[in-house]
Amino acid sequence: MKNLSLAISAVAVIFIMYSCNNTAKQAKNSTSTAGDSMNAYDSATTVHDASDTSSNYSTTFAVKAGAEGMMEVELGTIAQQNAKSARVKGFGAMMVKDHSKANKELMALASSKGITIPSTMPVEMQNHINEMKKMKGADFDKHYMSMMTDDHKEDINLFEKASKNAPDADLKAFATKTLPVLSTHLDSAKAIKDAID
Repeated sequence: MKNLSLAISAVAVIFIMYSCNNTAKQAKNSTSTAGDSMNAYDSATTVHDASDTSSNYSTTFAVKAGAEGMMEVELGTIAQQNAKSARVKGFGAMMVKDHSKANKELMALASSKGITIPSTMPVEMQNHINEMKKMKGADFDKHYMSMMTDDHKEDINLFEKASKNAPDADLKAFATKTLPVLSTHLDSAKAIKDAID
């Protein structure tokens, strides 16, 4: 997880150097969908308040939230196949159910705002998922639950900021409504992580 975070941070620095206001369209590698989504994804971490333009904030929040949601669904599916613990398998099923629902709502909301959420995840994120596909049993359980604890802390931080600062009322409402679900996920992830450590 630390390597993934470092990679994401590094790409964010590069993106800040090469982009202006339009995060997704002015990515350094404009010919790569994955590159574009990674740049927009990273820039979401730099959008903190309503002083940013509404369209910029909306795009970066939607792209980051969309990528995180896709990752939760894919990893949840893998967890149901690769985990040893029944609790971890159950957590994976909850991720698929809850994040699929949130993803569908976010996609519809983004579309109504003229925002396109990439259908693929950032390269570093997909690479990490591919590595996790190779893990089985107790090793998978520990890695997955540790990652889910860290990831949901980051998600809650992102959604809390959006619930307070998003200029778009619909996105603000979506973030506010989704926060309790993310908090439940974090509580569950912590409990399972503690139980299997």
